[in-house]
Amino acid sequence: MKAFRAFFILVLIAGAAAAAYLWLAVEKPYGTIPPEGIFVDIPHGASQRSAAHLLESKGVIRSAIAFEIYARRHPRRSLLAGEYFFDHPLSGKDVYWKIANGEIYQQLFTVKEGDTIFDIAQNLQAAKYIRADDFLAAVNDPSQIQDFAPGARTLEGFLFPATYNVPRHASATDLTTMMVRKFREALQQIAPDRLNPHTPGTPLVSVITLASIVESETPKPEERPLVAGVYTNRLRKGMLLQCDPTVIYALRQVNRYNPPLTLKDLHYDSPYNTYVHAGLPPGPIDNPGESAIRAALSPAPTDYLYFVANTQGGHFFASSLAEHYQNVAKYHRLLNGEPADPPVTEQKQTHARSSARKGKQ
Repeated sequence: MKAFRAFFILVLIAGAAAAAYLWLAVEKPYGTIPPEGIFVDIPHGASQRSAAHLLESKGVIRSAIAFEIYARRHPRRSLLAGEYFFDHPLSGKDVYWKIANGEIYQQLFTVKEGDTIFDIAQNLQAAKYIRADDFLAAVNDPSQIQDFAPGARTLEGFLFPATYNVPRHASATDLTTMMVRKFREALQQIAPDRLNPHTPGTPLVSVITLASIVESETPKPEERPLVAGVYTNRLRKGMLLQCDPTVIYALRQVNRYNPPLTLKDLHYDSPYNTYVHAGLPPGPIDNPGESAIRAALSPAPTDYLYFVANTQGGHFFASSLAEHYQNVAKYHRLLNGEPADPPVTEQKQTHARSSARKGKQ
C-alpha cells in the first residue's frame, strides 16, 4: 500500500512537472535569436506536427509537443504556409498565432507615379529584391494583360503605382502579377467598362499611353486634364506631339540617354519619338497614377495647343504659337530671376495715361 501511494505521488509529481513544462513552453518566450533573425518557411500542406518540429529545430519554440497540443486546442484555425521571420524570442502561443494569422515576412517596395519599367527594375535591384534584367524580361511579356489590353507590347503603363509587400523569395513574375492586379483593381474603380476590350471608344492601350505622357509632363493633378486636352487637340489636328519625355524613353530603351536632351536627340529615329513620328507612341512611356488616367479618360475641353514650364512646378498654356512664344519668353525671364512680364517702358506708360485721359473726355 505504501509502495502504491509512493508511486501515485511520483506520478502526480511527474504530471505536475510535465504540465509546468508545457505551460512554460507555451506561455514564456524562448530562445536566443541571432542579430540577423531566424527565417522559417512553413511548406504548403504541412501538418501541425511537422510545423512544430520545424519550429523546434530552428530554435523558435521550446517544445514541439507543447506547440502541437496548444494548436489542437484551436481546431478551427490552421497554420498558414509561408515564410516567417523571428527577430526576438516569442512564447509558443505567440508563435502559433503569428503563423495562424498569416503574418508572413514581407518587404515593402514602392512604385512611384511616373516610374518607368527601367526605374522599377533599377530600384528592385538596388533593394536586393531581384535582378534588374530578370524584372525587365518579365515585363516584356504582356500576356497577363491581353484580356483587357490586347495589342500591348509590354507591361509598361500597367504596373500600378503603389506600395507593395514583397515576399523575400518572390520571382519577377510574382512582382509583375501583383502590380498588374493592382492596376485591374484601380481601373475597376476608375472606369470598370474599360476592362472590357470591346468597349467602344479609344482603345485602353492608347488611353494609358496618353495618361503616361500626362504623368510625365506635370506633377500637378489639377493641370493634368489641361495637359491631356492639349495633346488631344494636337492629335485631332494631326500635329506632332513633340513631347520630350517620349524622346527620353526612346533613348532609355537603348541605354543612350545622357541628360540633358540635345537637338540631335530630338531627331533620334524611334517610334516612341514624337518629334519624328505623328500620333501617340506605340505604348506607354511610364506607369501613370489615378489622376493621370482620369485626365486621359476625360481631357479638359480647351483650345490650348501649347504649354511651357512656369518655374513653379506648373505651366503656362497657350492657344496660338504667338502666345506660346510669349510664354516661353516669360519662362526665360523667370529663370533669370526677372518678373514674368517685362516692365512697361516710360513711353508706354505715357501712351497709356494719354489714352486713359481721352477715354474720359
